[in-house]
Amino acid sequence: MASPKTEHFETYQIRLAEMAKALAHPARIAIMEYLLRNSGTCVCGDIVNELPLAQSTVSQHLKVLKDAGLIKGEIEGVTTCYCADLNGCRELSGGLLDLVKKATNCC
Repeated sequence: MASPKTEHFETYQIRLAEMAKALAHPARIAIMEYLLRNSGTCVCGDIVNELPLAQSTVSQHLKVLKDAGLIKGEIEGVTTCYCADLNGCRELSGGLLDLVKKATNCC
């Protein structure tokens, strides 16, 4: 298996790529939209009711988003409540904006 050779890239480039990769599935975009639309926290069951996916699949998507720092999850009894991590969302937004600002001449 090939090595990703991330040591050849800047820390901000690696971080931006990790966050973008976490969003690279329509279910994760839908989860982010739901969490941002419903500020505060919501339990996993609420998210499952919004998507045409099994609970286990939604949980896998939530883990990817959480590992990327785009959402937070807190255990409350037997459920886990999730909310958007606004600091992570701002970091992603700022990184993408900086990337677009570097364009000088586009085709």
